Amino acid sequence: MSGVRGALAKAWFYLREFSGEAAYDRYVAHARSHDADAPVMTRRAFERARTDSREADPREGFRCC
Repeated sequence: MSGVRGALAKAWFYLREFSGEAAYDRYVAHARSHDADAPVMTRRAFERARTDSREADPREGFRCC
Protein backbone atom coordinates (compact mmCIF):
# COMPACT_ATOMS: atom_id res chain seq x y z
CA MET A 1 0.00 0.00 0.00
CA SER A 2 2.86 2.40 0.73
CA GLY A 3 4.18 1.92 -2.82
CA VAL A 4 0.86 3.06 -4.27
CA ARG A 5 0.70 5.98 -1.87
CA GLY A 6 4.24 7.03 -2.79
CA ALA A 7 3.45 6.81 -6.51
CA LEU A 8 0.33 8.92 -6.02
CA ALA A 9 2.29 11.50 -4.01
CA LYS A 10 4.87 11.78 -6.79
CA ALA A 11 2.16 12.07 -9.44
CA TRP A 12 0.42 14.78 -7.40
CA PHE A 13 3.70 16.67 -7.00
CA TYR A 14 4.40 16.63 -10.74
CA LEU A 15 0.81 17.57 -11.58
CA ARG A 16 0.98 20.62 -9.28
CA GLU A 17 4.36 21.65 -10.73
CA PHE A 18 3.20 21.18 -14.32
CA SER A 19 -0.03 23.13 -13.79
CA GLY A 20 1.75 25.95 -11.94
CA GLU A 21 -0.34 25.57 -8.79
CA ALA A 22 2.76 25.13 -6.62
CA ALA A 23 4.13 28.53 -7.72
CA TYR A 24 1.97 30.37 -5.18
CA ASP A 25 3.12 28.09 -2.37
CA ARG A 26 6.75 28.78 -3.31
CA TYR A 27 6.04 32.53 -3.42
CA VAL A 28 4.49 32.53 0.07
CA ALA A 29 7.35 30.46 1.51
CA HIS A 30 9.90 32.79 -0.09
CA ALA A 31 8.14 35.94 1.12
CA ARG A 32 7.79 34.58 4.67
CA SER A 33 11.42 33.47 4.81
CA HIS A 34 12.68 36.96 3.96
CA ASP A 35 10.26 39.00 6.09
CA ALA A 36 7.62 37.31 8.21
CA ASP A 37 5.73 40.58 8.72
CA ALA A 38 5.60 41.62 5.06
CA PRO A 39 2.21 41.53 3.37
CA VAL A 40 1.71 38.60 1.01
CA MET A 41 -0.43 38.81 -2.12
CA THR A 42 -3.59 36.78 -2.24
CA ARG A 43 -3.63 33.85 -4.64
CA ARG A 44 -5.85 35.83 -7.00
CA ALA A 45 -3.51 38.85 -7.00
CA PHE A 46 -0.51 36.56 -7.45
CA GLU A 47 -2.06 34.80 -10.44
CA ARG A 48 -3.06 38.14 -11.98
CA ALA A 49 0.49 39.51 -11.60
CA ARG A 50 1.92 36.27 -12.96
CA THR A 51 -0.37 36.36 -16.00
CA ASP A 52 0.36 40.04 -16.64
CA SER A 53 4.09 39.35 -16.45
CA ARG A 54 3.86 36.45 -18.88
CA GLU A 55 1.76 38.42 -21.37
CA ALA A 56 4.13 41.40 -21.27
CA ASP A 57 7.16 39.23 -22.04
CA PRO A 58 7.86 39.27 -25.80
CA ARG A 59 9.70 35.95 -25.55
CA GLU A 60 6.43 34.20 -24.73
CA GLY A 61 5.12 34.72 -28.26
CA PHE A 62 1.99 36.35 -29.51
CA ARG A 63 -1.51 35.70 -28.28
CA CYS A 64 -4.39 36.05 -30.62
CA CYS A 65 -7.05 36.59 -27.98
